[in-house]
Amino acid sequence: MAKSLSEDLRTRLIAAVAGGLSCRAAAERFGVSAASAVRWAQVWRETGSRTAKLRGGDRRSERIEAYRAVILAAIDAKVDMTLVEIAEMLLCEHGASFAPSTVWRFLDRHAMTLKKNRARSRTGQTRRRLAAQDLARGTALS
Repeated sequence: MAKSLSEDLRTRLIAAVAGGLSCRAAAERFGVSAASAVRWAQVWRETGSRTAKLRGGDRRSERIEAYRAVILAAIDAKVDMTLVEIAEMLLCEHGASFAPSTVWRFLDRHAMTLKKNRARSRTGQTRRRLAAQDLARGTALS
């Protein structure tokens, strides 16, 4: 993504427009697009601001943050709720539709994870694990 143009350039362009130059003429003079000059001048007339808008970052998390207490209470009631269950609960009880990925980002922001325990890590094919151990022992004895 490209960087915002300097505030100095914006100030000089806006001063030229305020001095009577058209936005297109000012844009050509300072080497920016006419659309940018029109937007900058419009924002300056409406708000008086000459600075660029903030870029990047999360702009939509406040929607799910509004349900913070509800989500945390539901997780306290049932610790192993899935992301889909949380999303369905929010839809059914509050009419708020969120994708499971949005719920995951919410939980990640609040450092809430459910780690697997030792019993679950033992599941799988025992034959392969034993064969690998035997292979390692066989090469060590040679």
